[in-house]
Amino acid sequence: TLTQNEMIFKRLHLGTVSYGADTMDEIQSHVRDSYSQMQSQAGGSNAGSTPPRKAQSSAPKVRKSVSSRIHEAVKAIVLCHNVTPVYESRAGVTGETEFAEADQDFSDENRTYQASSPDEVALVQWTESVGLTLVSRDLTSMQLKTPSGQVLSFCILQLFPFTSESKRMGIIVRDESTAEITFYMKGADVAMSPIVQYNDWLEEECGNMAREGLRTLVVAKKALTEEQYQDFESRYTQAKLSMHDRALKVAAVVESLEREMELLCLTGVEDQLQADVRPTLEMLRNAGIKIWMLTGDKLETATCIAKSSHLVSRTQDIHIFRQVTSRGEAHLELNAFRRKHDCALVISGDSLEVCLKYYEHEFVELACQCPAVVCCRCSPTQKAHIVTLLQQHTGRRTCAIGDGGNDVSMIQAADCGIGIEGKEGKQASLAADFSIRQFRHIGRLLMVHGRNSYKRSAALGQFVMHRGLIISTMQAVFSSVFYFASVPLYQGFLMVGYATIYTMFPVFSLVLDQDVKPEMAMLYPELYKDLTKGRSLSFKTFLIWVFISIYQGGILMYGALVLFESEFVHVVAISFTALILTELLMVALTVRTWHWLMVVAEFLSLGCYVSSLAFLNEYFDVAFITTVAFLWKVSAITVVSCLPLYVLKYLRRKLSPPSYCKLAS
Repeated sequence: TLTQNEMIFKRLHLGTVSYGADTMDEIQSHVRDSYSQMQSQAGGSNAGSTPPRKAQSSAPKVRKSVSSRIHEAVKAIVLCHNVTPVYESRAGVTGETEFAEADQDFSDENRTYQASSPDEVALVQWTESVGLTLVSRDLTSMQLKTPSGQVLSFCILQLFPFTSESKRMGIIVRDESTAEITFYMKGADVAMSPIVQYNDWLEEECGNMAREGLRTLVVAKKALTEEQYQDFESRYTQAKLSMHDRALKVAAVVESLEREMELLCLTGVEDQLQADVRPTLEMLRNAGIKIWMLTGDKLETATCIAKSSHLVSRTQDIHIFRQVTSRGEAHLELNAFRRKHDCALVISGDSLEVCLKYYEHEFVELACQCPAVVCCRCSPTQKAHIVTLLQQHTGRRTCAIGDGGNDVSMIQAADCGIGIEGKEGKQASLAADFSIRQFRHIGRLLMVHGRNSYKRSAALGQFVMHRGLIISTMQAVFSSVFYFASVPLYQGFLMVGYATIYTMFPVFSLVLDQDVKPEMAMLYPELYKDLTKGRSLSFKTFLIWVFISIYQGGILMYGALVLFESEFVHVVAISFTALILTELLMVALTVRTWHWLMVVAEFLSLGCYVSSLAFLNEYFDVAFITTVAFLWKVSAITVVSCLPLYVLKYLRRKLSPPSYCKLAS
C-alpha cells in the first residue's frame, strides 16, 4: 500500500555466494556458458563456447558447480510462476504468418508480461535480462529462449496457485527434450523452511535481505520419476473428485509431495516507497489519526518499511514483540511491553493470535497507547479481525487502506474503506467506499474533502431541522392564541412552496460553503483534529438550533399579531413573507465563504417568491402587500428575528474565535 508495486530484482543468494545489482553480468555469463556447453554436448562442438571456457581453467570444479547452481536457479525462476507474455499484434498480419512473425519478434521490445503479482513479473523480467527468456505460455505448455536463440519447450503437468494460507505456489513441468519431470516451488521463508532440505543459511540470509527492505522468496525443486508423478496424479485426481473435505484431501496430497525439496536460491526484490508517503503519514499523525500498518511481509521487512516511511521515527524506540506460543509467554511479554513508554510496537501474526486469544482487552488497550503499531505476517482474516477489535474496544471510527485482493476483507470491515488502484488490480478499489490512485492522495481526501463533507453535512442538517421547526413553532403559537383551534396557518401551495422553491436552493447551496481554503487545510492538519471534539454537530448545537427556531418562530408569529392586530386577515401574508426573508437571511449569516452559486440561489428563491405573489390571490391581497406599511412592518419583524443572532455571532467571533478564523485572519 505504501510502495509503488514496481519491483526491481536486487539480490540472488545461492547459499555460498550472493549476487547483487552490480554483479548481474556474472550471472549472465554463467547462464550463457551453461547453455552453450549443453548445446555443444547435444549437437557437437560449438566454437562460440570456447573463449569463455578458457577463463574456467583456473578453477574448473568450483566454476562448474557455481554455473550449474545458477543455471538451475534461473531455470526454476523462469518456470515457476503465473506470468504470461503478451505481444502487440501488428496490423496486416494474417493468421498463418502471425505465429511465425511472433517467433521472429521474441527478442523485440513489443513483449510485455502479465501476472496477478508484480513480484512474478519482476522475476521473469530479470531472467530475460540474464539471457533466459519466457517467450510463450498457455494452459499446458511453456517455451523459453536461451541466450543462443534456442527455444526450449516444457509441458505444464500441474499448477498449484499461491494462496494467503499456504504462502507458496508450485508447478510440475516436463522437459520436452529430455522427458525429465520436475516439481518447482517458491514461497515465503516461513512456508518453505519446513519443506526444503536442512541448511544453515536460509533463515539468516532472509533476515539480512529483509533488513534491507527487500521482499524475499525461497525457490526449491524436486526431481520426479514417471512412476512418482503417475502415483501423485492419481491420488491428486481422486482427492479433487472427493465429495467430503475436498480441500483438506487435496492439500494433504500436495503436502505429500512437498518434502525434502532441494533448496536452489533466495531472491530479493526491492519495492520502493511511493511519492510523498513520508509527509502524508506525518500529516495524518498531526491530524490526530493513529496509524497501524498491517502487512503480510516479514518482520524485518515491515520494520524497515516502517522506518523508511517515517511511520516510526528514527529517534523512536521500537518494541519487537517476541514470538509467543502459550498463555504464560504472552503474559510475560505483555508485562514487559507494559513497562515501555512511547515506543512503537512490532508484532507478528502468530504472536498476535495468541495474545488476542488470552488477553484481548489488555493487548488492544496497550497497543492503542502506542504512537504506531506494525503487525507483520498478517493473513487477510487477521487484518479484518484487528479492524473489528478496534471498533469494539475503542468505539473510534476506523479507516482501512489497501491496494490488493488480500486487503478486501479489511476494507469491508472498516467504517470507511479506501482502495488504491494500482499494479495489484482493482479488487481493493472496487470493494472500497473511496478509490484513489496513490497513497499521497489520502491527505487531500481526509483533510480537505473529508473535513468539508463533515462541516457541510452538519450545516445542512441543522438548517433542514431549523426550516421545519420554525414553521412548527409558528403554527403552535397561532393555535395557542386561538384556544388551540385546529386551524392550519398555511395551506395548499404555501406549504409546498416553502418546502421547495422558496427555501430549497439557498439551504442546499450550503454544501458549497468552506471555512478555509484547501491549501490552508492541507497546511494545518490540526484543523481536522478539531473535528474529533464534535463541535459542529453535537447535542449542544442541536439545542442551540432548537432555541433559535423557537425564538424566531415566536417573534415572527407574535410580531405579526401585535403589529397587525386590527388587520388580522393579513396575518398570513405578513408572517409568511417574514418567514421566507428570515430563512434567506439565516443562510446568508451562516455562509463563511461565498460562492457565486450561493448568490444565485439566494436571489433565485427571492425572485420566485416575489413573482409568485401575483398568482396567489387566494392567499394574499395584492393591493395590500404593495403598500409601504406592509413593507416596513415585515422588515421590522425580520430584523427583530435575525439581528440579535447576528450580534451574538459577531461577539463570539471577536471574543472567542474558532481556529479557522484565526488562520483566515
